[in-house]
Amino acid sequence: MSTIRPDDYIRLAAQILKQNAAELPRQEISAFVSGYIDRKDAFLQAAERHGSPLYLIDTDALRQRAMQFQEAFRNIFAQPPGVYYAVKSNNHPLVIETFLDVDLGLDVSSGVELQIALDLDAFDIVFSGPGKTPDELDLAVRHADRVTVLIDSFSELRRLEACAARSDTHIRAGVRLTSDPNGLWRKFGIAPSELENFLSQADQCPHVSVCGLQFHTSWNMDPARQIAFIGKLAKVLGALSPGFRSQLEFVDIGGGYWPAQGEWLQEAATSAGMLRGILDPDSISRGIPRRMPGTPIETFARELGRAVLEHLAPRLDARICLEPGRWLCNDGMHLLMTVIDCKAPDLVITDAGANAIGWERFEHDYFPVINLTRPAMTERPCNVLGCLCTPHDVWGYSYWGEDIQDGDILMIPTQGAYTYSLRQNFIKALPKAVAIQPPGARTREKTSGR
Repeated sequence: MSTIRPDDYIRLAAQILKQNAAELPRQEISAFVSGYIDRKDAFLQAAERHGSPLYLIDTDALRQRAMQFQEAFRNIFAQPPGVYYAVKSNNHPLVIETFLDVDLGLDVSSGVELQIALDLDAFDIVFSGPGKTPDELDLAVRHADRVTVLIDSFSELRRLEACAARSDTHIRAGVRLTSDPNGLWRKFGIAPSELENFLSQADQCPHVSVCGLQFHTSWNMDPARQIAFIGKLAKVLGALSPGFRSQLEFVDIGGGYWPAQGEWLQEAATSAGMLRGILDPDSISRGIPRRMPGTPIETFARELGRAVLEHLAPRLDARICLEPGRWLCNDGMHLLMTVIDCKAPDLVITDAGANAIGWERFEHDYFPVINLTRPAMTERPCNVLGCLCTPHDVWGYSYWGEDIQDGDILMIPTQGAYTYSLRQNFIKALPKAVAIQPPGARTREKTSGR
């Protein structure tokens, strides 16, 4: 039975209301919007040529992000790290091809993603994720020269061995360690305390060579949780027999790196905003956008490098691998849409629905809606809604522009991560995908069906 008294809840609520997320600085939003208004002609030309709604793929931005990430980690570890793009964050072929062109490997989480990677001639693939089916394991084994399987359980180890034995194939593998033994994150990997037992059982699997470890923490606004697990991993490795330690060639510390701009939220999506909504639903206004701060990737690299040097290097001579997804692709895709119905000065309907991003993201997240047709450095209140037959089809509660009318082209920038790959066939057709070319060049259409 709970011992918390009503007065305790009142005090806790008061603390939450006082500890609201920091305001997103106005000058930061303005600088962000200005950069896209400066490039409006290229975006408008894409809409004129291809219609709307559109996914705009910015391959230059993708390449720049990849180079920045590689440079940040270049001299951090004892040997160059392996960098694997997490395909689940955006699985458009042109996005993947762009990262392959700058020598990234691929991290796939299903047989569907594995087949995409193979079709694009990727030669360095790690296959992670729970619940791999027999057909998925068979596909990995058939391409054992290009795929390393990150095993998720004891059962999966046995199934991979059986699959490889049927074709007398030898395949490289690692094992995922769960970074959180509580709650729903238990679905991923094995407990670190079970590592020695796992490696003992792997020794009895002649067709599977377990030569590495992987762990992953998600939504990393800073490297604190990654560093904490590296410390725990060091203790596990210290208790491991020298023979088992010597067979470990890599440690994959996963991804989850959040872009440095942080997470931008509607007021109502913060803890304080949600509490106000419960206490007085009519009191909630959209308010000032809030931000959960992020961390520069260079800081991630420096602090992770220090943790690896202190905790892992004395116990293990292994290559460090990284699996960035969101951080790499976030800035590399934008959404264009047209105002179809200006129902009132503060209510417009666009030709794009939230099925283009797969979920009701902008009820909670804040991102500037920019009117490219009538641009201005002024943000005006307006419910900008999609065309789906649901009230949760929201793009934003304001727009940046001098006015808004039927036929205006709107843009939501930097929607490259966990939008395109979550799109769904619901009510309305999905947008086409178009690659933005350098100034003076024409846009290049890329089929969006894959």
